[in-house]
Amino acid sequence: MNFSIQPQLANERVALLPLKETDFEELYAVASDPKIWEQHPNKDRWKKEVFRNFFDGAIKIGGAFKIIDQTTGAVMGSTRFYDYNENENELLIGYTFYGTAYWGMGINLSVKKMMLDYIFQFVSKVLFHIGAENIRSQIAIARIGAVKISEQEVTYFGETPKLNFVYVIDRNLY
Repeated sequence: MNFSIQPQLANERVALLPLKETDFEELYAVASDPKIWEQHPNKDRWKKEVFRNFFDGAIKIGGAFKIIDQTTGAVMGSTRFYDYNENENELLIGYTFYGTAYWGMGINLSVKKMMLDYIFQFVSKVLFHIGAENIRSQIAIARIGAVKISEQEVTYFGETPKLNFVYVIDRNLY
């Protein structure tokens, strides 16, 4: 891999900063809202011990970011690059969540565009795992041009397998 999956990225609205162990409490303060996880495959991720597993996986696997509001400095949520596949020249973007105060403001589009602009310098395809029941995320990912290509059981770090839809964006069609 000749690129970083954890660069610092920023635009006028948000900054993506590499996630650090010291970010746990600040990120959990956002993630502790059960509404965030209602449609997610792991609906109890708002619980501290369940979120701790999610967070530890993010730190261990790498590629994770905390998302910062550029105007206030507040933590908005998290996302990550993961599972780079050199043979297929692809990687995944996912594990994304935002505090409900940031829903419906175009933040996801801004974040994903920044991530795609960066990573398409290095890979030809980006995949997304979206929970089969997560209609909100399915709509959001389709809005940025992703196309559903399959269904797959996905085992998130330290969790049981859950049905996900797999979406793709091809660099040549972006």
